[in-house]
Amino acid sequence: MPEVIPNPLHDGRAEAVLAKLQAQGDREFKYLAAHGLAGMIRRWMTRRKPDIHWDFLRDKLIPLHPDKCRLAYVLCRSLNAQRVVEFGTSFGVSTIYLAAAVRDNAQSGRRGIVIGTEIEPTKVAAARGNLAEAGLADFVDIREGDALETLKDIGGPGDFLLMDSWTRYARGIIEIVAPQLRPGAIVMADNVGQLPGAYRAYTDYIRNPSNGFRSMLWPYKGGVELSVKVD
Repeated sequence: MPEVIPNPLHDGRAEAVLAKLQAQGDREFKYLAAHGLAGMIRRWMTRRKPDIHWDFLRDKLIPLHPDKCRLAYVLCRSLNAQRVVEFGTSFGVSTIYLAAAVRDNAQSGRRGIVIGTEIEPTKVAAARGNLAEAGLADFVDIREGDALETLKDIGGPGDFLLMDSWTRYARGIIEIVAPQLRPGAIVMADNVGQLPGAYRAYTDYIRNPSNGFRSMLWPYKGGVELSVKVD
């Protein structure tokens, strides 16, 4: 049997919401897999480039893997993160972990915030509802709209950035947010190992020492790029 990684949250209310969302994600997975396979066959037959079916994905969770969510929580706790940014909030699964970390860090006397961004209005509404149900709504500011606009000003030095959305926008987002991160801040980008071509512009930036980061690829479940801002 695979080893079960302990959940560091120790928050029954938040974990109940996460369990509900995990069950929803498990139900949706077969439809996502079938849709992806059909798309591969269609592209092979027509030689067309991949496209994004917005209408199909509009109501799908596509959450960050639980192990990666737990890693994000622990990293935020270790940084004593007060200002966290998330590119790609969706239904708020990873946001719950980030908000719990910010809340738990607030015990040191400062109250922090998670700045999430999501372009799909129905997902924004769902995420806000899930965060409220988890008791974490007061620690999150979900900005609806194009992340290239909503993240232009995060309101102060950022401690942690989670990149978990469309790869085509990753380079633009890091260029906008990087100057707003403090030295020592961590950037975590999902599926970089699985999609190296799609992330090429991003990794060309984040792995270039002249841009102020030191970076490594953690080869786990699609690969996570972990980067620390050093100057």
